Amino acid sequence: MARKTATMDPGSGAPAGAVPGLDRLPAGPALFAGRRAELAALRAAAARPVSGRCPVLVLAGRPGSGRTALAARFARTVGADYPDGVLFARLSAPDGGRVPPGRAARVLLEQLDPQAPVPLPGAVEDGRDEPGCVALREALAGRRVLLVLDDVRDAGQVWPLLADEPGCLVLATTAGPLTGIEDIDPVILGGLDRQASGELLADLVGGTRISCDPVGGADLAEACASGPAALRLMAGWLRGDPKIAVTDAARELNRVVGEETSAAAATAPEEEAPKKQQKPGRKQPRNPSREPSPDLSPDLSPDLSGKKDGEQAAEPAPAVPEAAGDPATWVKPGPEPAEPVPVPDNDPLLGAFTLLYRTLSPAQARMLRTLTLAPAQTADPRTASALVGCPAPEAATTLAALAERELLGEEAAAADGTPRYRVPGRLYPRLVRLREREDRPAETELARARLLERLVRLTESARALLDPAAGPAPEPLPAALRLRSAAHAREWLLGERELLLGAVADAIGQGDLDGSAGRLVTALLRALPLTGGAAPADLYRLHELVLTVAERHGRPRRASAALLNLGDLQVGAGRWEQAAAHYRAALEHARTADDEPLCARALEAAAGCHRALGDAVRAADWYGRALGLRQSLGDHAAEARLLARVAEAHTAQRRFEEADREYRAALAVLRRLGDERGREAVGVALADLRERVDAGW
Repeated sequence: MARKTATMDPGSGAPAGAVPGLDRLPAGPALFAGRRAELAALRAAAARPVSGRCPVLVLAGRPGSGRTALAARFARTVGADYPDGVLFARLSAPDGGRVPPGRAARVLLEQLDPQAPVPLPGAVEDGRDEPGCVALREALAGRRVLLVLDDVRDAGQVWPLLADEPGCLVLATTAGPLTGIEDIDPVILGGLDRQASGELLADLVGGTRISCDPVGGADLAEACASGPAALRLMAGWLRGDPKIAVTDAARELNRVVGEETSAAAATAPEEEAPKKQQKPGRKQPRNPSREPSPDLSPDLSPDLSGKKDGEQAAEPAPAVPEAAGDPATWVKPGPEPAEPVPVPDNDPLLGAFTLLYRTLSPAQARMLRTLTLAPAQTADPRTASALVGCPAPEAATTLAALAERELLGEEAAAADGTPRYRVPGRLYPRLVRLREREDRPAETELARARLLERLVRLTESARALLDPAAGPAPEPLPAALRLRSAAHAREWLLGERELLLGAVADAIGQGDLDGSAGRLVTALLRALPLTGGAAPADLYRLHELVLTVAERHGRPRRASAALLNLGDLQVGAGRWEQAAAHYRAALEHARTADDEPLCARALEAAAGCHRALGDAVRAADWYGRALGLRQSLGDHAAEARLLARVAEAHTAQRRFEEADREYRAALAVLRRLGDERGREAVGVALADLRERVDAGW
């Protein structure tokens, strides 16, 4: 069906490819109508000077108001002003889960410089001193970067990311009020005005169909409360049946919204009773149908008075006092993070979704429900076909059909051009409810197991392409799923790394598919280092997951090995105290398993941490304990190494006679082993010690 081009704000968009990172932004709808005044308000707010830190813009709107699309639109229009790049991160999962700022900082760091080392997670994920947040702020110094933070839950996610760099800009979208950060004035999104609503419907449905029934178009916009997402869903419904009149669409939507409201009211008394019986101090369950959304705008109903586009948008308030240079003054102490803003059951958005969902074929409906199981609710034909158990070409066709009907959002394509789609967060809770009602638990578990096994096979095939000599290649995948070359395998692993890690974390978090999840962890630990782009933070996350599974199933030997690997990664980052804590925990698990070699490994590693921290007394003690174990095991090479380490620790304590004795013992062991290189190194150390002692050291 032919469509005309929607009215768009031309802005000052940068040429394609001129600004790094613009391709990371959500693709957004192909047609964009209205919002000129809101874009102007954002530009004015961005131009207001702020001292001490980068400016922060807040774009607030209820789910379905189009805040993410508008943020991406704004970023593209001002991208040329930020030549060092545009960074993008989502700070909420579709299920409302809150992304800690440290994790978001590491995602942004990788986007800023893929070659730069990404710090390991710290002990506290929400503090300004979290290593990832510190590294991001340092990396932004002296740069002009635009950071787009989508779906922010609370100010505590944003303020640790704010750099002391006025040349940068942060744009945060949020569903609820974002209070606490100084010197911000939100731009609030209501519904589109009459002109923009009409243009959007005409472009999506077909200009003739709307122009022949302008009253019906206005009625439909009013029934949708002029919300962009509801309008798009109703347009998808109308495109599915060309015989339906636009006026009938408005009537049907009002009817369905009434049914949803009545159903919610009928179930409300049943939900009230358990609340009264709940113990004091526990959070009460939320009932979206009885809790109004936060009042983000005086009026979210459509403007049918003939105002020009965007007249209901708020202009920036007069300048407030500039923020002080002390980061402690940038945010006020606030309450606990807010609950996710729900979409009420009587919202036209859900009514429009219900109408459209009823027109889907069984295969399309099942695909849409099952995509809620995908990691980050993002999928391509490879993963979608595994979830529903169909061939990849069939999955690709179904995904494209759902996106065409406005039920899926299009994400940036994968490095090999594979299209990718995402379940909109505003629809996720309703789809989960539908899945739980319509799909048997066994079907859901089977879909998750198929996804994990598909990812295992893809990861193992990528490893085989990157390192053919490492072992036999796995059974070839079907042609539509196959990775074609080592370069393709590397692109796939790096491009899907976050989703792969998310799939493992989701599976292990639920705890019912630890076998498949464990195989995927093993495959990733073998494959990711072969890409040359595996960040220690990724390996750290994987070993943490190994530890979780090992402790859950009572496998102390595996838990000890995971802790040793975690400690080694901390050593690589120069974080000796954290590494020592991991090694001590590894020692306890090794003792539980009665594994003396593991105990000796943990003792020696912990001693090395004490040595690096300058604690020679503890270093000598831990090296001595490791030495005793190695001697009892008959490991003479390790015995010689540890004798030299004990001698070094004695030297640091100025216990020269003991050091001399241990060096000589090490030489004797090395002589028996015939290790000439070792004898030479220890002999040099002994000679240096004696020379310094003779010189009065």
